[in-house]
Amino acid sequence: MKLLRNLYDWVLHWSETPYGATALFILAFAESSFFPVPPDALLIALVLGTTKNAFKFATICLIGSVLGALLGYIIGHFLWWTPSNDFTEIAKFFFNNIPGFTPQTFYEIRRLYVEYDFWIIFTAGFTPLPYKVITISSGAFNINIIMFIVASVISRGARFFLVAALIWKFGPQIKTFIDKYFNWLAIIFTLLLIGGFLVINYLI
Repeated sequence: MKLLRNLYDWVLHWSETPYGATALFILAFAESSFFPVPPDALLIALVLGTTKNAFKFATICLIGSVLGALLGYIIGHFLWWTPSNDFTEIAKFFFNNIPGFTPQTFYEIRRLYVEYDFWIIFTAGFTPLPYKVITISSGAFNINIIMFIVASVISRGARFFLVAALIWKFGPQIKTFIDKYFNWLAIIFTLLLIGGFLVINYLI
């Protein structure tokens, strides 16, 4: 926990430097495949510092995250299995060192893919579920890459632009609320989006 706290503080310190936007892109990229700290904290700090650039920062975060998701997909697709269909040393490294990665979680994701397909990628992209597990699993299980990209863009875009919009609209007073209740907000918003898609499909 101390290590994660130190990483979190290190991430936040970039908001006080001229390299905040670059750090946000790199963080969003890395978090989608291996880094344990999500980019939301730095996004919030940057938007609080310059609210007029709120949606610019959200866009940077989105682009970095989706490109990082593609890296995760590539890792899963090309580097996860040996020719005999066992885990590679890279896969074992992730299981042993990256929070959220276990063989049990990995195979549970495969079961969820069979049942929910697009929706498991979408839900993980928007909610607190570990997105990196999804990106690598998508490649390892050869999920349709177009569906993967579309789900990633929609879910990650919704997440980052919601955060940016809340800070842009309500300013510093909303920060504590987001910090405390973001997980619940993300889950509720995801349910509303899924419900909307289901209604549209029913009407069509």
